[in-house]
Amino acid sequence: MNTAAKPAPRLDTPTDLGANATKDLAGALNALLADTFALYMKTKNFHWHISGPHFRDYHLLLDEQANQIFATTDVIAERVRKIGGTTLRSIGDISRRQQLADNDAPYADPQDMLAELREDNQRVTADMREAHDLWDEHNDVATASLLEVFIDEAEKRVWFLYEASRKGDPTGH
Repeated sequence: MNTAAKPAPRLDTPTDLGANATKDLAGALNALLADTFALYMKTKNFHWHISGPHFRDYHLLLDEQANQIFATTDVIAERVRKIGGTTLRSIGDISRRQQLADNDAPYADPQDMLAELREDNQRVTADMREAHDLWDEHNDVATASLLEVFIDEAEKRVWFLYEASRKGDPTGH
C-alpha cells in the first residue's frame, strides 16, 4: 500500500479579495482561531476542575462560557474558507499558533481560575480589536461584523467573570 501523501486538491474559493488580502486576513483569523480553541480548552479545564463553596455557580458559568466560545470556532474557520484561505488542521497547528498560555496545573484556586480566564478573554478582545483595523484596510465588512459580535460576547464574559470573583461589600454599598 502506498502511504505517500498525495497533494491535496486545490481549495480555491472564489472571492473578490486579492491574494494579499486573503493571506493577511486568513493569517489573522487563524491566529484568533488558535487562541479561541486555547481559551475554550482552558475554560473547559477550569469547568471540570473547579471546586469550593461556589462550585455549582462557577461550574455552570464556565460551561456556558465554554459553549459560547466553542460556537465561534466554526464561524471563524468557515470565514477563513469563504475568503479563500485554509484554516487550522490539528491540535499541533493550534499549539504552534496560539498566544494564550495553557494552564496544566494540577490545582488552581477558583478565584485564580476566574482571574486567568478574565485576563485571557480581555487579551482575545484586544486582539480582535487590533485585527479589526486589518478588516477595515481590506474592506472586509463581513469579517468585521462577525468580530464585532464576538468582541461584545467576550466583553460580557469578562464582565461576568469579574462580577463572579468580587467579594461582597458587608456594608451593602
